[in-house]
Amino acid sequence: MKTVVKTGLAAWGLAAGTAWSAPITFNTALPVYESGYVLREQFVFMKNADDPTSAKRDMEVTGLVSVLGYGVTRDFALFGMLPYFDKRLDMTMGGQGLTRRRLGVGDLTLLGRYTVYEYNALGRTFRIAPFLGVKAPTGDDNTRDGLRRLPPPVQPGSGSWDALAGTVFTYQTLDFEIDSQLSYKANREANGLQAGNVAEFDASLQYRLWPRSLGNGVPAFVYGVLEANLVYSAKDRVGGADDPNSGGTTLFITPGLQYVTKKWIVEAGVQVPAIQHLNGTTLKNNYVLSTGVRINF
Repeated sequence: MKTVVKTGLAAWGLAAGTAWSAPITFNTALPVYESGYVLREQFVFMKNADDPTSAKRDMEVTGLVSVLGYGVTRDFALFGMLPYFDKRLDMTMGGQGLTRRRLGVGDLTLLGRYTVYEYNALGRTFRIAPFLGVKAPTGDDNTRDGLRRLPPPVQPGSGSWDALAGTVFTYQTLDFEIDSQLSYKANREANGLQAGNVAEFDASLQYRLWPRSLGNGVPAFVYGVLEANLVYSAKDRVGGADDPNSGGTTLFITPGLQYVTKKWIVEAGVQVPAIQHLNGTTLKNNYVLSTGVRINF
């Protein structure tokens, strides 16, 4: 069984310097101003309970994801992301209910993003920004309970050094913003398991709902957000062989709202699977709820 929590690339949607919106579930190409910082705190709750087996598996993950970004130059920004997880797996074994649970700090992700193309006109901008990063195994990956070693989805960390890369595109006007992203995460082996590599395509539309007309002295804005995430995960490899009960393709749809000021953003969204084609007995996702705040300083 493999459970994916989208807190790696999902938390990089950060921008600073003026009152603009940003994607909830992925990155943006808008800049972090030079020598400036941005902080994002995101609460995530994930429910996976659509189990095709008789084990009646029910997986819940509660997480607090902290992201700090720094503008090294006008075009280059660095980010660090560290999650804290409460993972719980309820299941039935031998006719008896069983709970496996673990709380702890997850794996640290470090990422650099560089703007390679920028076009500016009156009231609009278009940017292209590739990014490259690494995930370090800072979370505990060998936790045991009263039974035995916890399964990998319940461990706070993966135990592996993983690489991620991609490119994000942003088109912003005074009324709306469109973002899209292509990304790839290459996972390495740890503890006899190599999680499947993940390829993803994301798209986001943020449209200003209020105020409908711009004027001098407007202190804040409300944006409606609609996002799509197409995620393909290759099969895990265990002992050098593919695990038939892992990997697959999922299309997520995320409606959301953002309240945007010049210095901070408050947002909320619900990520729901519109299509899930998963392999074997892979546990399906029900929904992911995320709320958070972003602060520029």
